[in-house]
Amino acid sequence: MKTLMALSGFLLLAILLAAVPEKNTGILSHASATSNNNELQATVQLDTIVLGSGCFWGPEKMYEALPGVTDAVSGYADGRGFEPTYRAITHPRNRNNPDNYAEVVEVTFDPAVISLTTLLHHYFESHDPTQLNRQGNDRGTQYRSTILTNSEQQFDTAMAVLNAYQPLLSEAGYGAIVTKVKPLDTFYRAEEYHQDYLAKNPNGYCPDHSTGVRFERDEEVQLATVDNSALLQGNHIVVIDSASYCPYCDQLKADVLNDYNGETPLHLRYASQLTGLELTTPTWGTPTVIFLQDGKEVYGHQGYMNAEQFYWILGQVQLGQSDAFEVAFDQGTDPRFCQQYEVFKNTPDGVFVDILSGAPLFDTRDRFDSGTGWLSFTKAVDGSVVEKPDNRYGMRRTEIRAKVSGIHLGHVFPDAPGGRDRYCINATVLNFVPRTAL
Repeated sequence: MKTLMALSGFLLLAILLAAVPEKNTGILSHASATSNNNELQATVQLDTIVLGSGCFWGPEKMYEALPGVTDAVSGYADGRGFEPTYRAITHPRNRNNPDNYAEVVEVTFDPAVISLTTLLHHYFESHDPTQLNRQGNDRGTQYRSTILTNSEQQFDTAMAVLNAYQPLLSEAGYGAIVTKVKPLDTFYRAEEYHQDYLAKNPNGYCPDHSTGVRFERDEEVQLATVDNSALLQGNHIVVIDSASYCPYCDQLKADVLNDYNGETPLHLRYASQLTGLELTTPTWGTPTVIFLQDGKEVYGHQGYMNAEQFYWILGQVQLGQSDAFEVAFDQGTDPRFCQQYEVFKNTPDGVFVDILSGAPLFDTRDRFDSGTGWLSFTKAVDGSVVEKPDNRYGMRRTEIRAKVSGIHLGHVFPDAPGGRDRYCINATVLNFVPRTAL
């Protein structure tokens, strides 16, 4: 019995020792058990490195999205002389202090899934390592570009990647890399409100200071300029996208851009691909949405926009002070038998679409002549509209709005022939597309 107890104790000690982090190597050894039993699973070897590339909000989210990265923590490092807090490092007295702490991200990763070299590729490509003590408009020693290593092997790898990136930057017209590579002293975790900052603030933007220069010769990203001559005439929408990971860009595409098919052309550009355009809005934040008229910016918005904001601005640019704008956004009503109604009442076979988003709304197969002087349909395209109560002017009516853009279309009444609904719709907020063009 004592022999069995001694053997059991030895095995328990071995398991506990295996779970203790190895000191001074930067490698963490983790042993975990399944939730259903206590069977020991295979040991996973994780490594850490601390990276500084300006404001830590965007990089933290970018690293977390990389396969093989298990954690990314915002913090401070490589400073001395005072307690590292966000208020202290951003104080004017420390803006030019060479002993200021840098905003950094401690990245924990599985080298079996993502190599340190690949991780550092993402690091260099995600910011401008030739800018000294700043990234874009963020200026101060806390925004310096730095790599803080935990071993000689990490240091050598970082220097090899840096030296491989310099010729690519030089070829693209950039200067010398100023990134400092040095051993990590101490990492200090930043205040809790900085952790997962982008997830906690979903309506912002990612500070994208990347040069567009890639280690892999991706033609789409590497292309420094594009032909913008088509944008110099008429109305256009330009969305500044990110060459690296930007959750706000993804959210804008999912919530707004993927459903847009309007007559005003929409273009995605990187910040380096805006040559020939007259812009006033800063282009270093992604996404940035710019509305152009004849190549000149008439409105710009830095950061995420929801559909209501997007279509309000598009309506002002595309429709101006017209009857269509009043109908769409002020719940106005076309005059009976207006000019647009006369054009649309006898169109060939086709579909009426939202004048702003281009989304299909009504089909000519459901159109009928109600004699009212407004376009009338027995139904809308499935899922294309939303109904809202309208109790204005002492009446109880059901308002119809476009689902994608949210603009006002008209009302629905239960008085069509055969007891069906009559969708009474303003013609000025529609465009017509022949079925042969669909």
